[in-house]
Amino acid sequence: MRRILALTAILLASVLLAGGHAQWRWGVGEGNLPPRFPPASLPDRDFAFCKIMYDQVRYERLGMGWSTDYPYAGINLMLRLEDLTTTRISTDRRGDPNHWVVRMTDDALFNCPFTMASDVGTIGFSAAEAARMREYLLKGGFLWVDDFWGTAAWRHWESEIGRVLPPSQYPIRDVPLDHPVFRTLTHVAKVPQITAIQFWYGSGGRTTSERGRDSEVPHFRAISDEHGRFLVVMTHNTDVADAWEREGDDPRFFRQFSPDGYGLGINVLLYAMSR
Repeated sequence: MRRILALTAILLASVLLAGGHAQWRWGVGEGNLPPRFPPASLPDRDFAFCKIMYDQVRYERLGMGWSTDYPYAGINLMLRLEDLTTTRISTDRRGDPNHWVVRMTDDALFNCPFTMASDVGTIGFSAAEAARMREYLLKGGFLWVDDFWGTAAWRHWESEIGRVLPPSQYPIRDVPLDHPVFRTLTHVAKVPQITAIQFWYGSGGRTTSERGRDSEVPHFRAISDEHGRFLVVMTHNTDVADAWEREGDDPRFFRQFSPDGYGLGINVLLYAMSR
């Protein structure tokens, strides 16, 4: 509990001092920035957030395909990772975080030890993308998918990722709360259900389940290799990245969701990058 309270205090102080730092600095709304592809030669070897670009083959309410939660979720997570740990983040000449968008067939994918994709209940892998993502993951890459809700979105994602990693060899399993990933930096006692701020406003803050009874229970699931290393982490029935993206939008939303969202996010980052 002391570590959670300390994390909350540090995050709140960071946001107050920065005045919503990433939001003020970048000044553009969600999904309105063009994809920022990495250069042929990376500027440094420090940590950079990589967002997966994909083709959207179906629609989900409140989803925006690959650009969901882009770019602020990744930018803010990098800033708070630097605030709360000794990790060095990659920055450009102005000191702004380097956050990249990568296509699954790009060679640049293999420069990203950590990748994330949102709204994956709408994703469609081509044969070439599935093969390349399988190669990336089995060579040591890591993928976190987030912000997809309900049974239909889950079934679609399960089918698509099954084309990348056959379930007979790489089954999806629920990760128990006593797993080390939940205590890498802070102790995470439960999988938080974090809703999009638009839904939160629309519901008057009364509910966090975006699909009603069909999404009441948030899940933290994973696919591992034969040595137990996480290849893919899945946060279903929750939008963890909105806790990062919207940290400066509303202090009530921040207090309710951001400490839990950052606690889980940084735990996953540290766990994935150290194994």
